[in-house]
Amino acid sequence: MLKIGEFSKLSRISIRMLRHYDEIGLLTPDSIDPFTGYRYYSEDQLLAAGRIAALRDMGFGLSAIGEILACGSDREALEGHLCRHRAELTALAEQTGRQLQLLDTALERLRKEEAMEYEVTLKSLPQRQVASVRMTLPSYEREGDLWSTLISETAPLGVRDTDPRLLTVTYYDGEYRETDIDAEAQKTVTAPFPDTEHVRCKTVPAVTFAAVTYRGPYSGIGEANAAVAAWVRDNGYAYDGPAFNIYHVAPPDTTDPARFVTEVCYPVRKA
Repeated sequence: MLKIGEFSKLSRISIRMLRHYDEIGLLTPDSIDPFTGYRYYSEDQLLAAGRIAALRDMGFGLSAIGEILACGSDREALEGHLCRHRAELTALAEQTGRQLQLLDTALERLRKEEAMEYEVTLKSLPQRQVASVRMTLPSYEREGDLWSTLISETAPLGVRDTDPRLLTVTYYDGEYRETDIDAEAQKTVTAPFPDTEHVRCKTVPAVTFAAVTYRGPYSGIGEANAAVAAWVRDNGYAYDGPAFNIYHVAPPDTTDPARFVTEVCYPVRKA
């Protein structure tokens, strides 16, 4: 048997925490002297102490650790706990990564003391023939689903892009949505082709739009939107259809978000 101090040294768990574990029933002493109140642990309990320490290092809370220890030798139940916690940590890591990217961008701009200025111009596109796929997306981050569908279904048909190629995505919802986003991807093509399961060949009418070019990750594109909104207000124009983006440098071209080049476009008419 081991006194609590000896057990503390061998398990590398403080006496304060061992007493707390005892209070919540996570790791109770093997015996307590009824006269002195001294706690004694068995050598076998060092294995349980090691498991508790390992689970804490993985980020499990004490209540969850108690549930895991209660599984005993049930490997399937233990694997279920570990897999669920892994999924939670993965989601947290992705969220943290996005937050760090935003912080890095803000710090870079602050250190350079750059005031971001956007030049808004009035442009037009002529009538054009496109390959189009319109889908309901679970989130804006899943825009790539549009392109993968468009590419996979047109590749076997030998569909040829125009030179230069024009890639656009239009969002039809009248508001920002957390889920179920109505979006359409288009790329200009040289000749008609038969429709596939999801891709349509169609002619798109000419459009006049206010445009601004934004360089950098999509997380900061709101600044470009604000610049267009101010231009529309100050120049006596009104919105005339759903906004769309023209992609000049996109994820298929580079893995560095700082190199993305996106043209933010809002169809307009003179008010």
